[in-house]
Amino acid sequence: MPKRLELLSELVPEAKVIALLVNPDNPNTEPMIRDVQEAARTKGVQLPVLRAGTEGEIDAAFASLVQQQAGGLIVSGDQLFTQRREQIVALASRHAVPAIYIVSSFVAGGGLVSYGIDDQAVPRQAGIYAGRILKGERPADLPVQQPTAFELVVNLKTAKALGLTVPPSILARATEVIE
Repeated sequence: MPKRLELLSELVPEAKVIALLVNPDNPNTEPMIRDVQEAARTKGVQLPVLRAGTEGEIDAAFASLVQQQAGGLIVSGDQLFTQRREQIVALASRHAVPAIYIVSSFVAGGGLVSYGIDDQAVPRQAGIYAGRILKGERPADLPVQQPTAFELVVNLKTAKALGLTVPPSILARATEVIE
């Protein structure tokens, strides 16, 4: 999440307020908020936290986003937000707020930018482990692995609609650019 704040700050350097959309019902929310707040303090950016656990609360969060004059939005990774992807992307577009997401499906659906683990790498690794177990290896003997492949996806059409110029430094790191 701090990396998403860094990328969004690079994309919208004039933003002094970047909001964070979280689901208060997710058990990982509070530690994640602390991590992003620390990164925001380091960057000198205000970080209002918008809490939404229902479809209606997502609408209300975007209304408060406008009132707080946020120059950007970080959408945390949560199943509710993934299920409500179209609603969130439409609200970000309607309110003309640059937003960064955790999965590329948001960007393919019209969102601005995403940064997260490679969606294809995790199931591939799970398949490799399943194969090793089926060949007789004990699960307890297999090492725990963290994702190592990350993807940065940028939608230039959305950037243009928001009046943003994507810096060459972001384009150079992008694994996919949607035009």
